[in-house]
Amino acid sequence: HRYNGLVILPFNEIKAAQCAAALLRLVPSGRMSYVKLVRLMYLVDRRALIDWGHPVTTDQYVCTNNGPILSRVNALITEGSLAPSDWSRYVSTPQGRGDDLEVELLLHDVPSGELSKAEHCLIEKVFAEHSDENKWQLIEFTKALPEWVDPKGSAIVLEYRDILRIGGKTEAEVAAIIEELEAHAFAVSFLEPFSSGAML
Repeated sequence: HRYNGLVILPFNEIKAAQCAAALLRLVPSGRMSYVKLVRLMYLVDRRALIDWGHPVTTDQYVCTNNGPILSRVNALITEGSLAPSDWSRYVSTPQGRGDDLEVELLLHDVPSGELSKAEHCLIEKVFAEHSDENKWQLIEFTKALPEWVDPKGSAIVLEYRDILRIGGKTEAEVAAIIEELEAHAFAVSFLEPFSSGAML
């Protein structure tokens, strides 16, 4: 799908929840600053998009004052959902006080079938690279990424094509990847009514 030229993929909440759960499982306590979790998930998506031509979560990215984030994942954490969801079954609401809010893994046997073996390996690799960083260090790291633009108190949409270009893709490669992502989005939107049973 496109909106004003922006490629918008159907958000895969189940896969996003499994990605979050996989990261939380790597922490002995199963708890993590939600600020850190959202940024680790962004780094996973970013690496997947550059290396494979498709993100893990299919979320939309925005540049905030504190670096780029996954917008819908961030909303699930900070605003919650009106009805029980895959995310709320696996990941707790933020707990704590002030700036020390953490989320917790609610189930230790969260299904992970939506994630491929390569995606599991990528999640573990990104976590290993940043496991010793606190949320403030990770904020500074993501703000140093070349795609981040200071929104000056607002939020700026970060497009897939911007990340691909920064990742060294040629314009022809970018166009081919975007075309493939759009085809995937169309296929998912076409099949969704059948998979949900709405057409039965």
